[in-house]
Amino acid sequence: MKAGWIVTLVFVVAGSFGNAAYAASADVVVRSTKGEFKEVKERVLHAIEGRGLVLNYTARIGAMLERTGKDIGAARRVYADAELLEFCSAKVSRDTMEADPRNIVFCPYGIAVYALPKEPGKVYLAYRRPGGSGAERSAKSLRAVDKLLADIVGEALK
Repeated sequence: MKAGWIVTLVFVVAGSFGNAAYAASADVVVRSTKGEFKEVKERVLHAIEGRGLVLNYTARIGAMLERTGKDIGAARRVYADAELLEFCSAKVSRDTMEADPRNIVFCPYGIAVYALPKEPGKVYLAYRRPGGSGAERSAKSLRAVDKLLADIVGEALK
């Protein structure tokens, strides 16, 4: 589980240096908007909950880095604030895993919300795109996951 968060964090950090719409890789989408961290996070939560989905967990990545940085001698502040919002969709997840049980690795879904210390008033949203390979049924179900994440982020950016 820790390795997954580390990979997520690496992608989020790598993607944090881009423009309004920047893909850190083919598997990560990073978008940005003007606003305050708490307001943008709230818009993401409303977009998730507005679809009948429930937030499972909030990973407070920025706070963790601040706390542990002191222990390892790191002084640079990476984020002004950073959280990863984790949630799931019973219908989309079931379709995805019925199509291919190995698709379990794509659940739960996560959207990172973060702000950088040197960019006040700008907030980033990032998520990992699930791969669309494999049998057609599996690829189709993973496209539905990708659309769900893109729609939530798109709504939160308005």
